[in-house]
Amino acid sequence: MTDEVPADFDREWVEFFDPADSDTMVRADLTWLLSRWGCIFGRHPEQGGCPGIDLERSADGCCLHGAFYTDAADIRRTKEVVKKLTPETWQLHRKWRQTIVDDTLENEDGVEEPAKKTAVVDGACVFHNREGFAAGAGCALHQQAMRDGVHPMEYKPEVCWQLPVKRDFKTEHRADGTDVSVTLITEFDRASWGPGGHDFDWWCTGSPLAHTASEPVYLSYAVELTELLGAAAYERLADLCAEREKRGMIAPHPASVPAPERLPMPRRI
Repeated sequence: MTDEVPADFDREWVEFFDPADSDTMVRADLTWLLSRWGCIFGRHPEQGGCPGIDLERSADGCCLHGAFYTDAADIRRTKEVVKKLTPETWQLHRKWRQTIVDDTLENEDGVEEPAKKTAVVDGACVFHNREGFAAGAGCALHQQAMRDGVHPMEYKPEVCWQLPVKRDFKTEHRADGTDVSVTLITEFDRASWGPGGHDFDWWCTGSPLAHTASEPVYLSYAVELTELLGAAAYERLADLCAEREKRGMIAPHPASVPAPERLPMPRRI
């Protein structure tokens, strides 16, 4: 598809120290957080829905490659949720050990390290219910969260509920000899996927098709951002975002459409 905006456009950033941790600075991408991106998975592409990262498998969205687990706690939490799933709610129902595979993942130094990820079955994540399944297409873990009345963040692997928000950590060494821990919040764009991201047929964060939400990302992703940053830091970030939106953006996200064209988006739990 050719509807995505060119990469590497101008961005606005804000920095502040975490009110709950004076040793940590938050550096946040206002251009992304004030954009009107919203997930459009679940609607047919002909109706303005997600075309998917592989146009021949639009119904599978971005769930083709499986998900890397971040740590042992992430694995344990997902394993407990899997116990709730049944053949009626999970199309590829199987034993836990058949859902997790060994792989490798680059660390921050570019070195491949052992990693665990969800298995890929017939070209998509083992937890992804395919189009036509009686319980509905989409992530079985996400659907279970909906049935249980909890936020999907509590049931899905971390990388899945974070997307397309990207959080990175770094340490900055200042000229006065002090070090500052920095938490970076920005857009998980094509480049964030590594070399493979450029092979996607489509990616949502750069497409106007997915920038039709009724509220900015910092509000629609309030629960996720609070989990990523902590309550105090998110509250400060939200205040800064609101003030910037009030004053007007200098570098708005080029994929976001004018307000009159925005479509209402369902509220997240």
